[in-house]
Amino acid sequence: MTAIVQIAPIDILASMKEHLVFAMTGFGILFFTLLLFSVVFTLLPKLHSRKLRKKFQQMNGGSKSTLANTMLPGEVSAAIAMAISIYFDELHDQETAILTIKKVGKTYSPWNSKIYNVINFNSFQR
Repeated sequence: MTAIVQIAPIDILASMKEHLVFAMTGFGILFFTLLLFSVVFTLLPKLHSRKLRKKFQQMNGGSKSTLANTMLPGEVSAAIAMAISIYFDELHDQETAILTIKKVGKTYSPWNSKIYNVINFNSFQR
């Protein structure tokens, strides 16, 4: 290993250490931010629901039955979502899946006529 370091004008082991430190720092920052995002996104809904509970308790005098009565049950939410989905599906036209293919004769084009000047068809006739 020392022979490689002595032959090369650059100290390879030192540059590898610098690259290793740089890579480890980058990965550390990446995983820290991912951890931070996961913590933030798990706590935000809890904080939001706590804020809504406090707001409802202040409005309704703190009774839990009024809070439960103001929330929509899951069946109602599912019915509303299904109605919206059906409505948006009906906005698109229902098209038939029939394809009609017509064979059209080739029209004149200067590009097709160039081949007739290159090949002499008279010599090929037998």
